[in-house]
Amino acid sequence: MKKRDLNNLDFLDLSTMITDNEEALQNLKFQKAMQQLEDPLQIKSLKKDIAQLKTIMKEFDLGLRGNKDKK
Repeated sequence: MKKRDLNNLDFLDLSTMITDNEEALQNLKFQKAMQQLEDPLQIKSLKKDIAQLKTIMKEFDLGLRGNKDKK
C-alpha cells in the first residue's frame, strides 16, 4: 500500500484493515503449511502492510495524528 494512501485513512479504517490483513495472513500461512501457496512473497508483503498500519495506529494513540475519528 502506498504511503500517501495510508495518510488519508482514519482510525476505524485502519482497525478494519488490520483485522482483514491478519485474517489474510492466517490464510496464507495455512496455504503454506498445506503446500498450496504459489507465491510465498505474499506473506512478506502482507506482514509489512500490517506493520505499517500498526505504526499509524500507534501514532493515533500517541496523539501525533488527529484523534477526531477515534472512539
